[in-house]
Amino acid sequence: MKHLLLASVLALTLSAAAEAQDSDAQKEESAKAFLASLDFKQGTITVPGSNARVDLGPDFRYLDQADADKVLEHFWRNPHDDSVLAMIVPTATPLSDEHSWGVVVTRSDDGHVSDDDAAKIDYDDMLMGMQKADAEDNEQRKKAGYPEIKLMGWAEPPHYDAAHKKLYWARELATSDASQHTLNYDIRVLGRSGYVSLNAVAGMNDLAIVQTGMQKLLPRVDFEPGQRYADFNSSTDKVAAYGLAALVAGGIAAKAGLFAKIGLMLLAFKKVVVVGVIAVGAAIKKFFGRGNGGGTVT
Repeated sequence: MKHLLLASVLALTLSAAAEAQDSDAQKEESAKAFLASLDFKQGTITVPGSNARVDLGPDFRYLDQADADKVLEHFWRNPHDDSVLAMIVPTATPLSDEHSWGVVVTRSDDGHVSDDDAAKIDYDDMLMGMQKADAEDNEQRKKAGYPEIKLMGWAEPPHYDAAHKKLYWARELATSDASQHTLNYDIRVLGRSGYVSLNAVAGMNDLAIVQTGMQKLLPRVDFEPGQRYADFNSSTDKVAAYGLAALVAGGIAAKAGLFAKIGLMLLAFKKVVVVGVIAVGAAIKKFFGRGNGGGTVT
């Protein structure tokens, strides 16, 4: 009886594993078809609606607004955001890869952002305030049917490059339905009448890869001549109602930055199958090994 039961359990386990593998194969094919539908562009791109351009070089590729929406909403399960203009992705890593990451491009035209407060900002104090604001944001996300996102801390403290008018920092985010924390690495390129936001989305275990990649991308993005920070005319141009601190803290100045890589990635499928089989196998061993601990199975 014990051997028949063991054989039945093993058969069910192998059958479940086979079905899971078939499901994984279907998901993999579906993901390949999805990625093949995207129109990746290379070269020097002027981002529509931004007065900014990016020299992609051999390291990066570009997705327009429509394709960026597909990746963020359908592949990574983020809420729709009308402010997204485009995405920039590294050439070397496919979006279906475990270590994939992408850069969300948005734009603000609230006015010229003064950097007079650059040396006065206490970023540690700011972090605590941002963490307290999590509760309200997460209530809205839950009502919309999306996972909660919690700010864990700085993955890289904010830095301001005064010479090139570029501010960058990184945040570690935890989502309620993912075991791995998400990395948001942000760049703000200041211009004459606003700024361009570059928000990299990846897993925390890829921090080093993203840091290297974003530092490569940093000098490749700038405003068109006539729209750069130095072109500001105090007599005619609008001035933003906030400074650098608000760009990092969010609120009125920066809506972007809450994107997360929270969709199920292909690498997880096979791991789930393997872990599932191991777990069932361990349960069988524990169940039929009770005889060694005093109990018997007949």
